[in-house]
Amino acid sequence: MLHMPLVKIEDLPDSARTWVFGADHDLDESAADLLLRDVDRFLAQWHAHGAPLTAARDWKYGRFLTIGVDQSTAGASGCSIDGLFRSLKALEPRLGASLVTSGLIFYRDGKGRIQAVNRDRFTELSAEGKIGPETQVFDPTVTTLGEWRERFELNAGDSWHAKLLGKNQPA
Repeated sequence: MLHMPLVKIEDLPDSARTWVFGADHDLDESAADLLLRDVDRFLAQWHAHGAPLTAARDWKYGRFLTIGVDQSTAGASGCSIDGLFRSLKALEPRLGASLVTSGLIFYRDGKGRIQAVNRDRFTELSAEGKIGPETQVFDPTVTTLGEWRERFELNAGDSWHAKLLGKNQPA
C-alpha cells in the first residue's frame, strides 16, 4: 500500500477540506504527544478508495487539532472520514479528554485561557457581561483551510457567535 508523506498545513491550498477538533480541556504535553503521534501515524496511511490522501495537521494552544486534506489529489470519502473520527474517538480514553464532542463553544476568558462551554452557558456568560463582542472565540465549524485561515480565531462580534450575545432573556 502506498503511503503519503505528511505535508505542512501551510503547504495545503485554501480549498483543502478541513476538520477542527477541540479538546474539552487543555491537553498536557504527554497527552498532546500521544495524540500527535497517533494522528501522524493515521494520516500517513490514510486512504480513500485505495488512493493515498495528501493530508496535514496543526495543533494549536494545547486544544485544537486541525486536519486538512488536499482534495485536488484525492478526496476523502465518507468511509475514510469515518475512520478518522473513529481513530480520534478511540484515543479519547487514553487522552482523558473529549475531542469528537460537538456543540461546545470555545472562547478566551478574561485571563486569556481557552474555555469550552455549551451554547446555553455561553449565552448566560454574555448576559452576565463576562463575554462580549470583543471576546476571542474559535470556530471549529470551518470546512476549508481558507476558512480556517480567515476565521478560525475571531472576536465574537465578527463571528456567528454574535447571535448568542446580548440575549438577556432565556429563549
